[in-house]
Amino acid sequence: MEHKGQSELKFRNATIINADTLYENLFDKEFIDVIITSPPYNLNIDYGSNNDAMSYEDYLCFSKKWLSNCFKWSKPNARLVLNIPLDKNKLGHQSVGADLTTIAKEVGWNYFTTIVWNEGNMSRRTAWGSYMSASAPYIIAPVELIVIFFKGSWKKVDGSKNSTITKEEFISWTNGLWSFNGESKKRIGHPAPFPRELPKRCIKLFSYEGDVIFDPFVGSGTTLIEAEVQGRIGVGVDINKDYCELAFARLQKEIGGSL
Repeated sequence: MEHKGQSELKFRNATIINADTLYENLFDKEFIDVIITSPPYNLNIDYGSNNDAMSYEDYLCFSKKWLSNCFKWSKPNARLVLNIPLDKNKLGHQSVGADLTTIAKEVGWNYFTTIVWNEGNMSRRTAWGSYMSASAPYIIAPVELIVIFFKGSWKKVDGSKNSTITKEEFISWTNGLWSFNGESKKRIGHPAPFPRELPKRCIKLFSYEGDVIFDPFVGSGTTLIEAEVQGRIGVGVDINKDYCELAFARLQKEIGGSL
């Protein structure tokens, strides 16, 4: 796999590339088995690089571009695991989950299913609208979506054929309602991290040992950490060099010599 990123950091089976996922020719061939990512939500979060307060139309164009690129870089039987909000009310009420699902299908991804992730966290609630009045109440659901897509056919026909999931995990995780806590921004040092439990479940459910797991918005490196732990090859891209270094530091700290 050759790439045209600015620089890369390597840790065992993980590669972190400082580059822009919107660059169509970033990679020279299809190489991805499973994509696991949580893209920017356009909630005016300060990432230090990406504009996270663009118009909703521009946000959808941005989403279409990176989803199309990921489709191009993926193998014929690849899967896409997309962690996105159900909806949003900051900067205007929008049906984010439905709109990004539609865009993913437009660029070639086939829809498979949606897992509802119950974070059990209402601390982010900042507005009630018209409190205790039918005038204009706000409805906020403390859940996110994990939407699963595939390229070509759903049945996986390539790879090592070596699944690493236990019977108990398979029975539990094929229930499409997942409940586990989110991650601390302060602890990780990134404005929008997800917990290791999310990529752990998705890697074990949707990939074989030795598969290439890709995150086009690697952020703090959570997907790559779990890919390494689960015996997969991790590749991540981030436009922010500081986040590339943060992801590399977390790989060293949280994995180190433990494997």
